[in-house]
Amino acid sequence: MSTPQFRTPTAADAERCYAIEIGAYEGDEAATLDKIRTRIAQYPQGFLMLEQAGEIVGFINSGCAHQVVMADEAFKELVGHDPLAPNVVIMSVVVDPAHQGKGYARCLMDEFVRRMKTAGKQSIHLMCKQQHVPLYQKMGYQYVQPSPSAHGGMAWHEMVMVL
Repeated sequence: MSTPQFRTPTAADAERCYAIEIGAYEGDEAATLDKIRTRIAQYPQGFLMLEQAGEIVGFINSGCAHQVVMADEAFKELVGHDPLAPNVVIMSVVVDPAHQGKGYARCLMDEFVRRMKTAGKQSIHLMCKQQHVPLYQKMGYQYVQPSPSAHGGMAWHEMVMVL
């Protein structure tokens, strides 16, 4: 197996990212193609792609905020995003279902955290479903609280990593 490669996205990557997003997430929790295009255009440095053998197999995307409100739906379209803000908010950590179970999510997260530390960020926030809480705890995130967000009609849990 070749070494995974990381890169920032281009506008041409939006459709592949959207295909991965809708394949991996249930129902309404997947970001729309427009939201993915917005995230690539407005904050490419917070959008990390993972390629294996020249194929995009997963990505993380995020925005930055001075005050983090995880249930803020408008923030998913980067309303209120400030690239200079110290707090990173992850919106998607997603691996193509055909490539899940190979350690790519951990690989992506490790590289993402490294890049955010290098960028001088202070914390990384995310929301996940109950079954993913232990996984993120193993990666160094602390459990915060059940989220008031009902994004996609699901129950979410807030997590944070202080950098």
